[in-house]
Amino acid sequence: MANKNYGAENITVLEGLEPVRKRPGMYVGDVGLKGLNHLVYEILDNSVDEHLAGYCNNISVVLEKDGSCTVIDDGRGIPVDLHKSGLPAVRVVLTTLHAGGKFDNETYKTSGGLHGVGSSVVNALSSRMTVEVSRDGNVYKDTYERGKPTTKLVKGKLPVVGKSKHTGTKINFTPDPEIFTHTKFKVDWIKSRLHETCYLNPNLKIHFEKLTGSKPEIIDYHEPEGILAFI
Repeated sequence: MANKNYGAENITVLEGLEPVRKRPGMYVGDVGLKGLNHLVYEILDNSVDEHLAGYCNNISVVLEKDGSCTVIDDGRGIPVDLHKSGLPAVRVVLTTLHAGGKFDNETYKTSGGLHGVGSSVVNALSSRMTVEVSRDGNVYKDTYERGKPTTKLVKGKLPVVGKSKHTGTKINFTPDPEIFTHTKFKVDWIKSRLHETCYLNPNLKIHFEKLTGSKPEIIDYHEPEGILAFI
C-alpha cells in the first residue's frame, strides 16, 4: 500500500538528464531492442532535418566493431558558439531536454525526431558519447559519459582539435549496458530505416557500414526518384 502521508516532501525534482536515466522507456519506448535502435534513429533524424532544411546531402551510419554507432553528416554542424547560458551551444543541446533549433520556426521549417529531446536522450542513455563539429574552418570536440561532460572547456569554449574546409557533425555513442537489456543493434531494422529514409528523401545519400561480426557489410542508399515516382 502507498504511503498514506503524501506531502511536499514526497515530491521529487529530477535535474538535467536524470529523468531520462530514471525512466528511459518514456523517451525511447523500452530498454530492449526497440529502444536500443531508437537511439540510432534519433541521431539520424537530426541529420535528416539538416537535409530537409537544405544543408545536408550525405549521411554516414557506421556500426563500429566496439559496439558503438557513428553518425556523420555534411550539414551546418551543431552551433559551438556560446549560448546565453554561458555554455557552448552544442553542450546545451546534448545535456538539456527540450533544447535545440526546432522551436524558433526559423532554423527548421520541418523536422522529425523528438523535437529537442532526441540528442540529449541518446547522450543520457549512452555510456560514452563523442561529438565532433566542423564549422568556421575548425573541428571542435566534446565528450560525455552517461550524459555528463568530460571535456574541459578552454575559456568557456570547446577545444579545437583540427582544421576542416567542410561543415558537419560527427556523433559516436555507445549504448549503456546499465540501461539496455541488449546492446547489440538490430541491423536489419536499421537498414530498413535507412532505405525508407532515402525513399522519402530522393536527393539524400546514406552510406551504411556494419563492422561488427565476421562479415562486414557496406551499403549505399540513394533513391533518385523515390517517392517522387508516385507523385
